[in-house]
Amino acid sequence: MLLTVTSRNVLLPDYDLPRPATINVDLRTGKIIEVRLRYIGDGAFRESWAPGELHFVDAGDKIILPGLVDAHVHLEEPGKQDWEGFWTGTQAAAAGGVTTLIDMPVDSSPPTTTPRNLDIKRHSARGQCWVDVGFWGGAIPQNQAESGPLLSAGVRGFKCFLIDTGIEEFPCVSENDLHAHMSHLQHFAKNSVMIFHAEMQTASSPARHRLNPRSYQEFLSSRPKELEIDAITLITRLQAIYPSVSCHIAHLSAAAALPIIRAAKDCGSKLSVETCFHYLCLSAEDIPDGATEYKCTPPIREDSNRNLLWDALVDGTIDCVTSDHSPCLIEMKGLERGDFMEAWGGVSSLGLGLSLLWTEGKKRGISLGQIIRWMSIRNAELAGLSDTKGQLKVGHDGDLVIWDPEPEFKVSKEHLYFKNKLTPYEGMTLKGLVHKTFVRGRLAYDSALQDGFTGLQPSGELL
Repeated sequence: MLLTVTSRNVLLPDYDLPRPATINVDLRTGKIIEVRLRYIGDGAFRESWAPGELHFVDAGDKIILPGLVDAHVHLEEPGKQDWEGFWTGTQAAAAGGVTTLIDMPVDSSPPTTTPRNLDIKRHSARGQCWVDVGFWGGAIPQNQAESGPLLSAGVRGFKCFLIDTGIEEFPCVSENDLHAHMSHLQHFAKNSVMIFHAEMQTASSPARHRLNPRSYQEFLSSRPKELEIDAITLITRLQAIYPSVSCHIAHLSAAAALPIIRAAKDCGSKLSVETCFHYLCLSAEDIPDGATEYKCTPPIREDSNRNLLWDALVDGTIDCVTSDHSPCLIEMKGLERGDFMEAWGGVSSLGLGLSLLWTEGKKRGISLGQIIRWMSIRNAELAGLSDTKGQLKVGHDGDLVIWDPEPEFKVSKEHLYFKNKLTPYEGMTLKGLVHKTFVRGRLAYDSALQDGFTGLQPSGELL
């Protein structure tokens, strides 16, 4: 059984622009077995195969992309499946061309901090995933002995918080805790990446007084750039002590921390950095008071800050872009009160990322190849999946997306497949639509079907 997908525009490794090509995927293994550098018609080629042996897709002028990899997603299940869940979250991913998700350990109950808790999460996920799903483990005080067993059980690395999470089951870590975790992790050569929520309150952090809780500027002042600067300073200092441990800064918001990151990278540190769609596509100046759908931590900062983040993506200081899809019940956003201090923090965007980055990137002269490096190749590397994910090449999984870069659409709830349909992007006009998504050669989403999924079955695997 073979899937053959051909197009005049295929984005292949090492190219910034698409070119004619044909991709063959063995449906028995889900692997790409051939990449031919030409576009083929369906006539004689199809007739050379017996019925049922070949699935042929002619994408014409539409672009074939490698499946996207989102390494920062909160699927919330088990325990908070009314916030999100594997079924709805992975459907949203497939509709947006994301074929691999890595689920964060926090928010679910229990959190992914022990092998037993990982087993519980995997049990909840089985049979529900429309795309492939991997898992980060959690690093909390006193659980460093779990890191080896969690790695053996398949987690891709570990996430920790340097600031209070507000979640009793997932407390933040101290510097002493980090010494214990990183000294333990340095003995593991594989997947020994530590991911940091890099905000940290210190004695030198500016004091902020709550005045008007509906004011976005007041909220922004409550999470100043110094929290990120202090945290990243600590991270780079620890990495100098434990140089074999890869460190990753999640959801960088403050461009003021970029000089610290550049200096560490110049010294050869195993440091990587992500930013998110909301920091690249939204600006503090445009956020109305009381609009708590925009609340996230670290916060969305000023337009001048946003421009510096884009510059850092282009020059390689920032490695990748993720969604940090972090949903909650709509009522937890407190839209009626508009209190930024009380509202749950998190932006929902799963399924919109490619259109968001393409729309904003085109204004800045960004190529499609750059976007795929940031949204697919680099995220696969972060999660230790670069041998199978993120590129259209022989031996990789047959994860591919048929995408049209030209259509415009206004974001409305009908475009949102995640469970709680609240996003700051509603009403925004974006470019680019996913037509079909294939995971390991199997159709996972088709825009021509009713709701995109009718008649299909979830075939995603747990990584």
